Amino acid sequence: MNLQNIKRSYDVIVSLGSACNPAMKLREHNLRRFSGPIDWSVSHSLSDVNRLLKNKFDGFMELNNMRLIDGSNHVLNDGIFTQPIKSHYIQDMYYNIISVHDFPVIQNQDWTATYPSYKKKLNYRIDRFMDKITTSQSVLFIRWSASYEQTTELISVLSEITQGEFNILILNPVEGIQNVIEVDWELDNVCSVNVPNLPFDDSTWDYVLNGIKLTS
Repeated sequence: MNLQNIKRSYDVIVSLGSACNPAMKLREHNLRRFSGPIDWSVSHSLSDVNRLLKNKFDGFMELNNMRLIDGSNHVLNDGIFTQPIKSHYIQDMYYNIISVHDFPVIQNQDWTATYPSYKKKLNYRIDRFMDKITTSQSVLFIRWSASYEQTTELISVLSEITQGEFNILILNPVEGIQNVIEVDWELDNVCSVNVPNLPFDDSTWDYVLNGIKLTS
């Protein structure tokens, strides 16, 4: 599937990571109607996300599987928040997914103090996400960084949990290239492109997302 084929209208467009950049760029292009459960997280491997989807988020971010990562308390000011906020990096050890925006650093307070409100918000996002992708007639999934093998696995997982048509857009960052280069993986519902290794580069996202729309 080439890039031109994927440029159409979809009922739902969602990010599958690997970090915040797809969700942010979808929002900037008015292609995002709600926050997904992993929009503001880091998922280094699509295989972990595939497992998460296959399990329908069962056990995701349960307190007994979470740990504070060394080197947390970073200042985050990447466009999500209007002011710099220090947040703990908290890793789900079972799914290998890291929350980077959900646990603000509060003086004299452990990171777990805000867990109940976070988990309530997360469960709401999971329920909404699953409802949208399972009931919509057309869904576009966007992922930054994935291999061919991981993507074929994703197709298998999505085929089991979606009822409508779905397409997958993979952006793979490559050092040294200056433009978007299409890669033919010969997968019917997958468009794969190599892109400059600049996760928030406007020119890349403008080029890739131009022509992609949400149905009214």
